[in-house]
Amino acid sequence: MAKTHDLVRGQKRLRALIDFALSEGWGVVRTPGGHLKFFKPGCASIYTSSTASDHRAGLNARAQLRRADRLAGTPEGTKHG
Repeated sequence: MAKTHDLVRGQKRLRALIDFALSEGWGVVRTPGGHLKFFKPGCASIYTSSTASDHRAGLNARAQLRRADRLAGTPEGTKHG
């Protein structure tokens, strides 16, 4: 797997997202098209742009990672509460 520095490629906002994903057990690779692919056994892969124009893109991707973890951790993806 590539180092965080290689995945960031000058996009400082991505470092926090990548560090968060790695700390939560996600793997991160750069696709041939330049996007980031987050993967974890038992969860669907999540793709995000590496050059997001929206300042909320990193927050949205982080929310997707948390949501995927939450859905994978409950039986049949049901939400309780």
